[in-house]
Amino acid sequence: MSALVERLNRAAIVALLVCGAALSSAPAAAASKEELDADVREAIQDLYKTSAAAKDLAARAAGMLVFPRIIKGGFIIGGEYGEGALLIDQKTVGYYNIGSASIGFQLGVQKKSVVILFMTPDALAKFRASEGWKAGVDGSVAIATLGVGEAIDSETAKKPIIGFVFSNKGLMYNLTLEGSKITRMDK
Repeated sequence: MSALVERLNRAAIVALLVCGAALSSAPAAAASKEELDADVREAIQDLYKTSAAAKDLAARAAGMLVFPRIIKGGFIIGGEYGEGALLIDQKTVGYYNIGSASIGFQLGVQKKSVVILFMTPDALAKFRASEGWKAGVDGSVAIATLGVGEAIDSETAKKPIIGFVFSNKGLMYNLTLEGSKITRMDK
């Protein structure tokens, strides 16, 4: 039994080191608001290149929360972290971070971008009023996937909160934001 405990302790230490290394390159070290704003603008352009439907939905959204770089890493125990900005009428109104932890089979590091569209003023107001908004608890985020002709599923397009998860290779599938906590930052 002692050998098993020792192996689990070693695995936990390795997992923490892997997560620490992965997350240390996260945008937490963003030099300034200006740098983060530039990264946000670039992520939005990348999303629009990936999906014309995303651009159409964004034009109708009450607000857009953009995380240009979310780094996820882990070895058994994992975590992810990123920083971004909330835009209303294409103007930054606040800065936020997103984070989550997980346990299960996982190994490696992954980078992704996330854009969350608040399609109704009510959904946006609830998000802004929260002190720590948790996806799946405080609001359900419908993850957009592309169908034939690169159209967003019609049921997804009707949801009050729509999320896009993408990388430099386009939209990513079979992903969720459930359990991710989003918190306002003082920048």
